[in-house]
Amino acid sequence: MAHKDLEARHLDTLDRDLGRFSNLEIAAAAVARPIVGIGISFIFVVFAGLAAMLFFGQTPNALIVVIAAVFGAYMALNIGANDVANNMGPAVGAQALTMGGAIAIAAIFESAGALIAGGDVVSTVAKGIVAPDSIGEELVFVLAMLAALLSSALWVNLATLVGAPVSTTHSIVGGVMGAGIAAAGFAAVNWGTMGGIAASWVLSPLLGGVIAAAFLWFIKSRIVYRDDKIASARVWVPVLVGIMAGAFAAYLALKGLKHLFDVSLGHALAIGLAVGIGVWLAMIPVIRRQSVGLENRNKSLKVLFAIPLIVSAALLSFAHGANDVANAVGPLAAIVQALGTGGVSGAVNIPLWVMVIGAFGISFGLFLFGPRMIRIVGTRITKLNPMRAYCVALSAALTVIVASWLGLPVSSTHIAIGGVFGVGFFREWDAERRLRSARLTVPDRPQLAPEERRRRKLVRRSHFLTIVAAWVITVPAAALLSALLFLGMRALVM
Repeated sequence: MAHKDLEARHLDTLDRDLGRFSNLEIAAAAVARPIVGIGISFIFVVFAGLAAMLFFGQTPNALIVVIAAVFGAYMALNIGANDVANNMGPAVGAQALTMGGAIAIAAIFESAGALIAGGDVVSTVAKGIVAPDSIGEELVFVLAMLAALLSSALWVNLATLVGAPVSTTHSIVGGVMGAGIAAAGFAAVNWGTMGGIAASWVLSPLLGGVIAAAFLWFIKSRIVYRDDKIASARVWVPVLVGIMAGAFAAYLALKGLKHLFDVSLGHALAIGLAVGIGVWLAMIPVIRRQSVGLENRNKSLKVLFAIPLIVSAALLSFAHGANDVANAVGPLAAIVQALGTGGVSGAVNIPLWVMVIGAFGISFGLFLFGPRMIRIVGTRITKLNPMRAYCVALSAALTVIVASWLGLPVSSTHIAIGGVFGVGFFREWDAERRLRSARLTVPDRPQLAPEERRRRKLVRRSHFLTIVAAWVITVPAAALLSALLFLGMRALVM
């Protein structure tokens, strides 16, 4: 008996020791993971510099191009770590996609969008904010672009560390503006362009939030709150999927494929209408088959929205890659062209090797550092399910179309996050409305204490305030940092 007790104590001690070793391994893995990510990122940045050396090694300006390629690769990594989460966060938060699936889809479609439809979108970044002619010397313009690249990358990196999804477009715009002012004064800046960008600070999240909330209200009123939810879903889900397909067809025509074909707003809307009607008709028998045997409850409805949500996330990633790759390599392309041809008076085009740096940098940044920001967007602002996340994705496409019609520049980051906030605040309003209705029906129902009501808020106010503050200071912070970096570089070089 004593021998058995001794053996049992020995086994307990062994279990505790194994448990300690297991915890130690988990802690070591948690510490090593970011170090591995930083190491892989460093290798990628070095390869970007080597690629630049391969193409410009025999020219007198090779060192500048290598430095610019390194800065561009660093910016692309930060775009992947921060910006891509806006497309994938809602789908992951709604559990329509696993983290691994989201990263794989985003990496493929971001790279495809950048390489297939990236085109010459760099013109605004390179010339629309600050006129190169106003800066004068070629070397001064190159230093301004270098400062813009590094400052915007540093700012996005800082925002990622504090968990704030910011607009990489606004970051690079602020960087170019700050360096341009430091190089040639306030007159060098195109203040009309800057005014439109400032208007988009308010317009993007507001439009995204209102459209997402409106579609969530429609889904709740027409499907969720109906007695026979499945019968209502058979009628309205094909319509909603058709609207989504049409919106994304127009969105891709405007924001992605316009770099391959000449597409006006009218043509994009016609394409969207045709695609939307076709998908609506095709989805009617599909939804009927999917809904067979489903129980009449909200959980069953999630099945019908899962696949459209995954497709929408992939399409958003394609359009994002086609447009936002310019934030990483636009200044790099301008530097390459300025040093190669002696100016940027013509259209600024991205060489293939430069585009590859941007595309692969975004994918690496997403894979290595994106999961944290995806979780913040998908789960920590407000709780999402496939229906709510669908509304966020749809609002992103529709907001871009509305903004294009109005002729106003918008940020895809602000739209997506605004959609998440819009869904969350609508849920708060709807819950409060139903609570008031219940009190009218049952007057004696006990009321919640004010502290409990605040605790039950469906949008986390701390994340809301952090994100809004980061949005407001993105352009001025990137501009100030860029101006300081430019002055430092000019003092060293000239």
